[in-house]
Amino acid sequence: MTLSRRALLAPLLAAPVVAPSLLRAQGAALEGVAARAAGLEQLHALIVMRDGAEVLATAPRGPGLARVANVKSVSKTLLALLTGIAIERGHLAGPEARVLPLLGRAPAGDARDDLTVGHLLSMRTGLPSTSGPNYGAWVGSDDWVGYVLDAEPTGAPGGRFTYSTGTWHVLGAVLAEATGRDLHDLATDWLAAPLGIDLPRWERDPQGRYLGGNQMALTPRALARVGEMVRQGGTWDGARVVPAAWLRTSWEARARSPWSGDSYGYGWFLTRLGGRFAAYGRGYGGQVLAVVPDLGLTVAITSDPTRPARSGGYFGDLVGLMDEIARAVVADGA
Repeated sequence: MTLSRRALLAPLLAAPVVAPSLLRAQGAALEGVAARAAGLEQLHALIVMRDGAEVLATAPRGPGLARVANVKSVSKTLLALLTGIAIERGHLAGPEARVLPLLGRAPAGDARDDLTVGHLLSMRTGLPSTSGPNYGAWVGSDDWVGYVLDAEPTGAPGGRFTYSTGTWHVLGAVLAEATGRDLHDLATDWLAAPLGIDLPRWERDPQGRYLGGNQMALTPRALARVGEMVRQGGTWDGARVVPAAWLRTSWEARARSPWSGDSYGYGWFLTRLGGRFAAYGRGYGGQVLAVVPDLGLTVAITSDPTRPARSGGYFGDLVGLMDEIARAVVADGA
């Protein structure tokens, strides 16, 4: 039997690559991380960047390092970056801007009139969740924005944290309306092009709006590049991409996840890895983009997007893996 070129290359593509400079200092630790990653059956790819250098790249299964992967709700983190750019460019007044007028909707006469862009970014909208068991009914509706904003409030904006992709889709609609451009156009112009990465088109709602907060796809290396830009304070190759002040604002704790216990800012969960401050985006199945600025560390993870990753299960394993990586860096003298 003649093996295909893909079959011959598969072991090489899956094998972890560890930078020689780090092999001398913390190679054993990184080799252990690669082995542990390979043992997590849902994990597809892992990229570790340290001070701008790719120090570990492994894809034990899945589509590999060079093909796009659905990053699921890490899309929310990307949308938060776009929001900061829109504010800096004058398309939005700021996080305090009220949502209904921005979408040309009449006053609701209740708590929805107080809903702001900042409430959408921090998932403190006072509106019912459209995620989990409610996701199917929401995406099965004929007006995704209307479905969210026409729902009876469950509380006041600025109150408790309610995880909901639908409210992020509303934010995406706000960005499109404020700029007169669709989300794919914005994300390509404002993020992908400056970083030199590709961003395929993704799912749209019945009105033709790109889904805000889910279903965006990037290669693992492209995802890591986004993280590196963020870790560097919003710059890439010396050019400003995202305002540094917006990143600082995004990393202010405004809510807390009832599942992980981690704080939440504007599109970022906030925690500690290796004893240092870390910010991360998280998507269904175990998609992760994490940065630990004090350690010069960026971690990008893609996983099987069809299987859950609970805080007490696989996602907890990923947190342990990232903490191990951060501790290896700390031990190296960071």
